[in-house]
Amino acid sequence: MKTLFTNIQSLLLTEEEPTRWVAGPDMATLPHLNDAWLLIEDDKIVSFGGMDTTPEGADETVDCTGKIVMPAWCDSHTHLVYAGSREGEFVDKINGLSYEEIARRGGGILNSAARLRDTSEDELYEQSARRMRELITLGTGAVEIKSGYGLSTESELKMLRVARRLQADFPMAVKTTFLGAHAFPAEYRDNHEGYVDLVINEMIPAVAEEGLADYIDVFCDRGFFTPNQTERILAAGAEVGLAPKIHANELDFSGGIQAGVKHAARSVDHLECTGDAEIDALLSSDTMGTLLPGTAFFLGIEYPPARKMISAGLPVALASDYNPGSSPSGRMAFILSLACIKMKMLPEEAIQAATLNGAYAMGLEATHGSICPGKQANLIVTKTVSSYSFLPYAFGTNWIEATYINGERNYHDLD
Repeated sequence: MKTLFTNIQSLLLTEEEPTRWVAGPDMATLPHLNDAWLLIEDDKIVSFGGMDTTPEGADETVDCTGKIVMPAWCDSHTHLVYAGSREGEFVDKINGLSYEEIARRGGGILNSAARLRDTSEDELYEQSARRMRELITLGTGAVEIKSGYGLSTESELKMLRVARRLQADFPMAVKTTFLGAHAFPAEYRDNHEGYVDLVINEMIPAVAEEGLADYIDVFCDRGFFTPNQTERILAAGAEVGLAPKIHANELDFSGGIQAGVKHAARSVDHLECTGDAEIDALLSSDTMGTLLPGTAFFLGIEYPPARKMISAGLPVALASDYNPGSSPSGRMAFILSLACIKMKMLPEEAIQAATLNGAYAMGLEATHGSICPGKQANLIVTKTVSSYSFLPYAFGTNWIEATYINGERNYHDLD
């Protein structure tokens, strides 16, 4: 089945050969082609060009006059497998409690862990599948899903089994990450080393035995896991083939970025507290810095220093951090707007951070994240818009007309 998209106002992020990422000043240049066509066959991108060279022989033609076609979002940091919601804590935040104060009262991650333990695997799947359907309508074509609300071997495995079921049942690419070291459960409040031992000696082997995860994560930050504990857990994960993707420097200059770089992490995520030493560490690595402005927006904390990182020559990725406590939304279009409005990223930088660089942060850069022959035909087709700068400018506007995943236009009834 050949599908030809014609009269495209602007075809974004075009490349003839896959690149692993775009970094530093190069992020300000968005490869694109105006007045273009795009040919896909079945689930793959075949070729593209200007309208003066339009090919013939397509089975279906989609007229995109006045519209932009771009790669679907690559959301490289989510916790979308969870039970229930936490709007009660939302009200606590309005009344002045901080994220850490809520956590000390048994809320936050521990609240989600308690709900998850009381939810069956099938019910957890149904709740999570609804979020996956929503993400597709919002333009996401690849997603990473973490565990971390189980905090016991049984519940962590339950979360990851649900993530694997989603991977099997949905067309979008899914990467799974084991995050048993997300917080210390209540029964280990006074025995942190005992919980680290449980993660290393029981959880990691169990996850590996069932083949449930692609990556391993640790929340390395003030009040959570220390760099030393993080390194012990990452080393144990490496022994069973789990590459690191870790939470770092959200609440403090925790040493998490340096720990991630030391263990060749695919990405270090959050990075609200990033200074010269952290930037120097990243510059000497293949580790992607992933920024989550939705979390800073929702919690009212400092945004990561995106401009400083890009000016230093680093690549950065953008992700939603979709979770029930600190970023209860997977709408990447809003993340794009936050990146531009709050972190002063240019539209060109933000678009590439949310697509190609996000694909790298999941190890998918060879197959996703750009308009490149041979890559998966995961596309966003916009409604009629004036330019690509309109996309982050029009925050709150639903400018997505259709999402194509593996070459198929997706329609989903959210009910």
